[in-house]
Amino acid sequence: MRGIPSDLRMLFWLGAGPALAAAAFGARLAQPAKAAPTGAVPVRVERAGEGYRLLRDGKPYFVRGAGGTMYLDSLQASGGNSIRTWGADALEPILGRAQELGLTVTVGIWLGQPRQGFNYGDAAQVNRQIETARGFIRRYRNHPAVLMWGLGNEMEAAGDDSRIWTAVNDLAKMAKQEDPAHPTMTVIAEIGESGKKARQFSALCPDVDVLGINSYAGLGSLSKRLKEAEFRRPYVVTEFGPAGHWEVAKTAWGAPVEPTSTKKAETYLANYQAAVQGQAACLGAYVFLWGHKQEATSTWFGMFLPSGERTAPVDAMTFAWTGKWPENRAPELPRVELAATGGKVAPAALMTAHAAAKDPDGDPLVCRWEVRSESTDRREGGDREAEPAVHPEAFVEAKGLDFTFRAPKREGAYRLFCYVYDGKGHAATANIPFLVAKP
Repeated sequence: MRGIPSDLRMLFWLGAGPALAAAAFGARLAQPAKAAPTGAVPVRVERAGEGYRLLRDGKPYFVRGAGGTMYLDSLQASGGNSIRTWGADALEPILGRAQELGLTVTVGIWLGQPRQGFNYGDAAQVNRQIETARGFIRRYRNHPAVLMWGLGNEMEAAGDDSRIWTAVNDLAKMAKQEDPAHPTMTVIAEIGESGKKARQFSALCPDVDVLGINSYAGLGSLSKRLKEAEFRRPYVVTEFGPAGHWEVAKTAWGAPVEPTSTKKAETYLANYQAAVQGQAACLGAYVFLWGHKQEATSTWFGMFLPSGERTAPVDAMTFAWTGKWPENRAPELPRVELAATGGKVAPAALMTAHAAAKDPDGDPLVCRWEVRSESTDRREGGDREAEPAVHPEAFVEAKGLDFTFRAPKREGAYRLFCYVYDGKGHAATANIPFLVAKP
């Protein structure tokens, strides 16, 4: 219980439940805020009926956000109003660009990860982390684009180590001393079995204003599960998108089956409407990822292609944020068909594939195909991965939405990628894992 203020600590010692703890937290929110630093736009969390709301410069502010720092003009045009970062890299120009576009930034302060060797039982390490964060907050606290401080991302693992929660709470107390104008938030990976992580947060982080929750396949049921865990604190969905590669069906050889961009868009919109819109304690959400990256595959989480084309999840979020679909939408690609029994092919076999694609606006489509090795550089927590090799030697013929290729000679796991372009800045993606093996 180290780091918990004496009034709340007494409640926990006396066996108070989540409701009483939440009431105490609400009373703490109601206390008068200190004056904001010069230049900062003050932001605070306040009670609103049975839930909470965010106030920025005294006005209600619901986060319509995206994770990432790319394509910010497109984010603003799509109805977004905020971005989330994970660390301090190149923050100065990011804040400046956000300010130009009228966007805010939940500024990530990266905290040590036990899986990467950080020891929350080492007081010297923990204190150095606090002082590093202090300097970071002092440097950026007056920037008008700052919305909140994001204290770490998924450091909690299973959520059993109370030292991590205590360290986060101590960081939040420091942040409030240095910058009373902006709330603090820490980010966890889902809420744990039976809401264990959410309850740990409630008990051990009373000085953290907001809980950030990264949720993918489980987002649709998140509000229900928070209610069952008797969680009564404000929260933001800090990452959401398609089902993660750890949450989907796998082939017989262990390759995760990625949904098409069309299927992903349906998931983005349905889960956002179910778990973010209309939830009294939810302050908004950050969709993941407003950009592109390699994680399991080169297309799994990115909402844009490296060449800049928008995919259907961008359209879905535009509708979620504005209530209107874009004038021109991404192509639809519900499936790709590969003539391979059980996904297994012989080395150097001649193969055919077809993209079942169409364009909602009637735009002519161009199809590009690519054979890649299956990713072997698999990391945890979104850490950087190397892109697997491309096999241009596999190409035989591409005609319309059909593709003929020759399977690699070397046995192993591969993927056939399909990219469909409408020539108007939009694209659709799909891929099929296949295994090259001797009969």
